[in-house]
Amino acid sequence: MNLHPATTEQLIERYHKPLYWHIRRMVVRHADAQDVLQETFIQIFEHADELRDRKQERAWVYRIATNEALQWLRSKHKFVSLDADDADTSTLIKTLTADPYTDTGDALVLLFQKAVLALPTMQRTVFNLRYYDDMPYDEIAAVTGSSAGAARTNYHIAKEAISNYILAHQ
Repeated sequence: MNLHPATTEQLIERYHKPLYWHIRRMVVRHADAQDVLQETFIQIFEHADELRDRKQERAWVYRIATNEALQWLRSKHKFVSLDADDADTSTLIKTLTADPYTDTGDALVLLFQKAVLALPTMQRTVFNLRYYDDMPYDEIAAVTGSSAGAARTNYHIAKEAISNYILAHQ
């Protein structure tokens, strides 16, 4: 099925902003998020015939965006670990502190963002989808290719890890 131009425009209008922020939370930098978002929409349009059930549309586009962001991170070797003492980590921390999205002048907000970045990739992805995008666990499972139970577990482990990180760094 080829997407009708109106459908294409509707998809872009509906998902541009939420997918941008989803990708941005994964790759951190604005320019990188823009690149990944562009590739995401290319993949969405090239594989539009694979979307069989319109009720699954959001999970489907988020899965593509997540996979594109993960592929970009793998290709750039940019899986983030704030405990590592390397140039990429300090650059990401500088990006966080200089970014109007994260630099609210509130040290706790910045600490929260650092805690989220310190999570393992799956926990970070699940946490972001649940916390920021308010996705139900079954939809998160469709995005991540896991089960709703695994999504729920990853979310709760992530919440605890964030809490522990913040308590340890205050």
